[in-house]
Amino acid sequence: RTRADACNVALREVNCSLVLFTDDDVWVEPDWAGKLIRWFDRDEVAGVGGPNFAPPDGRSTFWQRVIDVTFCSKWVTAGTNYGKRGVEDLELAEQLPGVNAAYRKSVLDEVGGFDDGAIGCEDAMLDHRIENAGHKLWTDGSAIMWHRRRNPSRVRKQIQNYGLVRILASDIHPGMKAWSHTAVGLFPLLTIAALSSFIWGAFSGGLAWPEVWDISPQVVPFGWPRTAVHLPVSLGMVYLLLCWAGAAKGNSPSRTLGTVLVAPLMTFLLHWSYGTGVLKAWWRIYVSKNAGLQVDDKDRS
Repeated sequence: RTRADACNVALREVNCSLVLFTDDDVWVEPDWAGKLIRWFDRDEVAGVGGPNFAPPDGRSTFWQRVIDVTFCSKWVTAGTNYGKRGVEDLELAEQLPGVNAAYRKSVLDEVGGFDDGAIGCEDAMLDHRIENAGHKLWTDGSAIMWHRRRNPSRVRKQIQNYGLVRILASDIHPGMKAWSHTAVGLFPLLTIAALSSFIWGAFSGGLAWPEVWDISPQVVPFGWPRTAVHLPVSLGMVYLLLCWAGAAKGNSPSRTLGTVLVAPLMTFLLHWSYGTGVLKAWWRIYVSKNAGLQVDDKDRS
């Protein structure tokens, strides 16, 4: 019924020493498999993955390249591993991307394969159980997979689902909980609070009109209304600068002046979408007391 279930069916049927995973919307380099397989002569290697990027050419639209720049940004991606590239040939990794990974079949058999019925986050849950079993996962920065990014309307739904299933997965496997996911979960609430603060402050004398740029104490006296206006604006400017810097310092090969300039808009959209997914999961777990099934973001009929 799900990708995880289908993979488990295949794992029960195949007889091999290594299993490689990717998606159906990728462009595979001729040496991709070899770059991953070469590391399994080391006993400590249970699995190896690599970065995945959108092709920085005509195969990707402008917005798909912007999304890739956003996914691969530093500091603002809540710990995701899109585009992570180490400084050495092989480095330890906490999680392997399902679009670019290879595992020892014996390790997959040992942990029982994927969680039954999982939709989204199935690879993260698998990696968590592999590491709990005492094995190590690694990443090879040269083993690149070219992966098609979704367009903005579809990526919004995809990322919202990621937020939902990540929290549901953390409820099943408490060791997967991370402060960064909680922080992004609060993003929509903080955004609404900041906007409400600005509106209240603006209508309470904290903003000069129509000379909105005049912030002198003689025009806008110090006090709560002024703070209610200026604090959200200041934090918003810091957020904007952080998004720009993160996009510029990221590893996406699609970084250009145009894609980096637009990246904060996409970062905000993805933070909002992921956060609303987290809030939905919290509601299911703590309010309705019915975690329910994970919500798929594709039509699999």
